[in-house]
Amino acid sequence: MPGIGSEAYLVYALMVNDCPDTMDGASPNPSLSTLLLRSYERVVGQSLVPVELGKAAAARWLYEDAPFCILAHNTQADPVFVYANKTAQRCFEYPWAEFTALPSRLSAEAPNRAERQDLLDKVAQHGFASGYTGLRISRSGRRFYIEDGTVWQLLDDHGVSHGQGAMVPRWRDVATCQTNVQVCGG
Repeated sequence: MPGIGSEAYLVYALMVNDCPDTMDGASPNPSLSTLLLRSYERVVGQSLVPVELGKAAAARWLYEDAPFCILAHNTQADPVFVYANKTAQRCFEYPWAEFTALPSRLSAEAPNRAERQDLLDKVAQHGFASGYTGLRISRSGRRFYIEDGTVWQLLDDHGVSHGQGAMVPRWRDVATCQTNVQVCGG
């Protein structure tokens, strides 16, 4: 948007989950990837991507090639997903356009939403939480456990929160007890 700084525009795009948040309607804006990468490193103290990658390559790798799920939701009263990498899209069985219109609470079945909300409240208070395991549901109704997840505050360089991110390195299908690649096609 003319006359608005790139950081202010990113805040706007994240808050309303608007189309400018994507480059082509099917993948994230590099600014959103940068927010995910920098906030994770700042809050958690580790890098999500191989250190040798440049900014553009890191954003592309995180979205296209990361072997773990990365998700993020905004700060709305009923937060909506604003990011889901390809691994998360396969695991949860939603294409980008549907994922980024989905209230994040719907990634868990109703009986499991209180536990999920307790985790998010803890993250809001402490900055991040790791070692999380919880039951989730895909678009088709397939139930699966996410395991050893890390959830963190999406904080920009000025400490402003834009929501929360999640990194899920492992998951297993409830019905078959299979893990990662066999279940989610990652």
